[in-house]
Amino acid sequence: MRKKIVAGNWKMNKNLQEGIELAKELNTMLSADKPNCDVVICTPFIHLASVAPLLDSQLIGLGAENCADKASGAYTGEVSAEMVKSTGAQYVILGHSERRAYYHETNEILKEKINLALANGLKVIFCIGEVLEEREAGKQNEVVKAQLEGSLFDLTGDEFSNIILAYEPVWAIGTGKTATSDQAEEMHAFIRGVIAEKFGKDAAENVSILYGGSCKPSNAKELFAKPDVDGGLIGGAALKAADFKGIIDAWK
Repeated sequence: MRKKIVAGNWKMNKNLQEGIELAKELNTMLSADKPNCDVVICTPFIHLASVAPLLDSQLIGLGAENCADKASGAYTGEVSAEMVKSTGAQYVILGHSERRAYYHETNEILKEKINLALANGLKVIFCIGEVLEEREAGKQNEVVKAQLEGSLFDLTGDEFSNIILAYEPVWAIGTGKTATSDQAEEMHAFIRGVIAEKFGKDAAENVSILYGGSCKPSNAKELFAKPDVDGGLIGGAALKAADFKGIIDAWK
């Protein structure tokens, strides 16, 4: 059975003290009421080493929001996969639509990041998805397939087993537009088909595909009921413990 996962992406929010408080609050909440899925929080780099010892790793996994496409060296301001791993984190988000759009991360750059993350023992939450113009032109499938091919198709089957996919309809993030649960399911099923063609039926059945487009406590249950939706990559609702818990509880 593939894993059900709810992952929080804090983005550039919460100073260190606020982040520590939120992590403690989540840990306390989930200790009192055990989740029925895997839970991961992905925080800014500066939080990782402070938050890691506060979490019960049986309840909450810890991840970074990015890592560098180089192993080490004179890259001022960058944080390597090895550094992320050394904090106690187990996951890293790569290919988020904001990284692709604002920092011009290409499929090739992301391939380097993925290889380094996997080489350092991190599990990768790899984001894919189309923007509004691509959706309106009916190109969403080819865009998503190209993102998968460009960054993941050099991996071995063993390496691919450490990938979690997250589908983000970029047009449904912070725009007021929402993908329906049927639209989410349609794309998740397509993605699973692409993976089956490349890595085989077992790999496709076992890969968790998260939905990352304005998932909230109010719509999580409907989304998670779809056969190919294995959880959510949560933005805004991950910044309040009660909201994040509401989404986690959609699996109960």
